[in-house]
Amino acid sequence: MCTTINIVLFGIGNVGSTLIKQLLEAENQIFIKQNIRIKIPVITNSQIAFFQHQGMTPTWKADLEQFSVPYRMEDIIEYVQEKKLSHLIAVDATASEALVKNYIPLIQSGFHIVSANKVANTLDSQFYEKLRSELDKYQRKFLYETNVGAGLPVIDTIRKLHQAGERILQIRGVFSGSLSYVFNNYSESGIPFSKVLRQASELGLTEPDARDDLSGKDVARKLLILARELDLKKELNQVYIQSLVPKNLNGKTTLSQFKQRLKELDPRFEQLKIQLQPGQVLRYIGQLCTQTETLEVKLVAEDKTSPIGQLQGADSVFEIYTESYGDLPLVIRGAGAGKEVTARGVLGDILRVASSIQPQVLVN
Repeated sequence: MCTTINIVLFGIGNVGSTLIKQLLEAENQIFIKQNIRIKIPVITNSQIAFFQHQGMTPTWKADLEQFSVPYRMEDIIEYVQEKKLSHLIAVDATASEALVKNYIPLIQSGFHIVSANKVANTLDSQFYEKLRSELDKYQRKFLYETNVGAGLPVIDTIRKLHQAGERILQIRGVFSGSLSYVFNNYSESGIPFSKVLRQASELGLTEPDARDDLSGKDVARKLLILARELDLKKELNQVYIQSLVPKNLNGKTTLSQFKQRLKELDPRFEQLKIQLQPGQVLRYIGQLCTQTETLEVKLVAEDKTSPIGQLQGADSVFEIYTESYGDLPLVIRGAGAGKEVTARGVLGDILRVASSIQPQVLVN
């Protein structure tokens, strides 16, 4: 028997629109190999929603522009209930805190949640625990593999090790694809830091305001998510963050002014490079130690022969030290950012939910 999955997609930016493209390309293969049909009856951005009465089509962008209407969350819940749609998945491809506040009403209305949005897992512990309590109560799933490492299987690996009783001692790595690119190139070249940062921005690797990357806050969120997977009761304000943004370029400095004054970053990083020992490179890492329950985001000098030191391009790497593995960490490395790999990771989570709710065939 074929299982039909109905998705309400929140967010049609880079990840959301790429996800639709990947679903359209893969829908026949998914049906043939897994006996699953995926439909997207509702597509939304922050203000408008398009209710696709004919199902998902390649013309969805034009249809959205022509037929979308303003909406409230109650309108979407009422719509799926009126149409008697089952096997519901709310897919969050936004970075919205306001949307996260609607996760619980969605769960209570029968939705599973698949999210690329890190907010739900980095709000205060009270919300974090309440969300999981509601998931248990209504027997819904919440998958968010792309919260850390985009398409890399970081969260799933750590969760499985932890659930199996493996004692994870330390996790350290390069969590940011943008800062990976910056320091991989800066450490191995004579190019000024400001120029490398500008190159990363022009390639679309950084946020529109590169200070969002340099602040370390995104790395801190990812580190907190992993800590909570290990049942550490931590809050975001308990993560030590070494910001790479000097005070004179923060605060009241506008984005335009920051871009004009980028060269002011160069002397500091040039000095740090001079202080490196032979065979060392600069890397901006996240580090979690379970024994001391410390979470740190910081710039370090790393041996270039180590997994972290060998990084190239905008790849991410995660070293997982456990009791069983001893001094040799489990290493996960690959593209840790980008709309294609993130959307593919979201699709993978959708299919995992879909597989879990397929009707079971009993064999006598």
